Amino acid sequence: MQARRVVITGIGIVSALGANKDVFWKRLTSGHSGIRRITKFDATDYASKIAAEVVEYDLDAFVPKKEQRRMDQFCHYAMGAARLAMQDSGLDMARENPERVGVLVTSGVGGLQTLEEQHTVLVNKGPGRCSPFMIPQMIVNIPAGLIAIEYNMQGPNFAVVSACASSAHAVGDALRLIQRGDADVIVTGGAEAAVCSLGIAGFCAMRALSTRNDDPQKASRPFDRDRDGFVMGEGAAVVMIEEYEHARQRGATIYCEVGGFGMSCDAFHMTAPADDGSGAARAMQMAMKDAGVTADAITYINAHGTSTPLNDKIETRAIKRALGETAARKVMISSSKSMTGHLLGAAGALETAVCAMAIQTGVVPPTINQENPDPDCDLDYVPNTARSHDVRVCLNNSLGFGGHNACVLLRKL
Repeated sequence: MQARRVVITGIGIVSALGANKDVFWKRLTSGHSGIRRITKFDATDYASKIAAEVVEYDLDAFVPKKEQRRMDQFCHYAMGAARLAMQDSGLDMARENPERVGVLVTSGVGGLQTLEEQHTVLVNKGPGRCSPFMIPQMIVNIPAGLIAIEYNMQGPNFAVVSACASSAHAVGDALRLIQRGDADVIVTGGAEAAVCSLGIAGFCAMRALSTRNDDPQKASRPFDRDRDGFVMGEGAAVVMIEEYEHARQRGATIYCEVGGFGMSCDAFHMTAPADDGSGAARAMQMAMKDAGVTADAITYINAHGTSTPLNDKIETRAIKRALGETAARKVMISSSKSMTGHLLGAAGALETAVCAMAIQTGVVPPTINQENPDPDCDLDYVPNTARSHDVRVCLNNSLGFGGHNACVLLRKL
């Protein structure tokens, strides 16, 4: 039996570049950086003092005040992104069979701020003062549950966790569920709120973060010779993915088709990617095979592009390995993280949304801070300035600690 076709019909974004997809897109394509000095806590004693914080978000517009106190901030962001995606898609749950609508919204680290705050309560005031909401505030699957409760979505509902590949895996799982007929519509994506003292301390201890503290907007510089680490980002992205005939019959606006998905594991190292890029390359090749396209068909790749010394050169190798040297040199590649920071488990969903909007608008966003060529990174990273182009087929790469690789393929209908 032929697999059912799947499309994207709605996008919701909460990020350092705005909590409105049109504002986000305008800023992203104009090369605007959302990175600044951390304001959420005193970062004086931290090696990295910068992050891409969410600053334009009216929580009261999305979550009642009483409910706000029962949620970690990553859930605040998830609820907003889900509402925005629902509005964008025009989906009316009163007209839907709730058993055919699912939610796969995830996170990489979940309620880290709640963990930090409640541990402080435990140490200072004792176990009897810990919040009864601590556990449901922390757990990674809770945004999926809360969104389902909000909209009466009774279909498949879970959260896959694979570090920075989490929401890309969520999109892939949602694709498969719809293809095989388990649902008609799935709300999928990720949320993250790790800009807190514990989150920044942990990544600083790994020496993973940029310490370009005196020039925050230049700190995230994927594929540049002078990159020195990633910059933490926060927020959420949700995409509505839907069976094509279902979307067409209700008159939905369609951004693009979710054409394929691939995933693999490096089986190499806890945090470092495989030296030859073979794991990430396999994920890209699997996505292309799944979609029935060749390397020459790829117009654009939204790279994982973290701005770490290892990731960027090895991802470059992976792209060459997956597409072949000739096709790799023709494809446009960019890293949204140069402007949004790294949203960890929410990155894959955010960058899936970026690919969908690139297809819809015919604009490829840039990689900003491309100033000094790196001989190990010698492909077309769309440096500094967006590019108008008919975007037909995109790959979105997401790579996570543990060697997790995920690649989502989107294409124009």
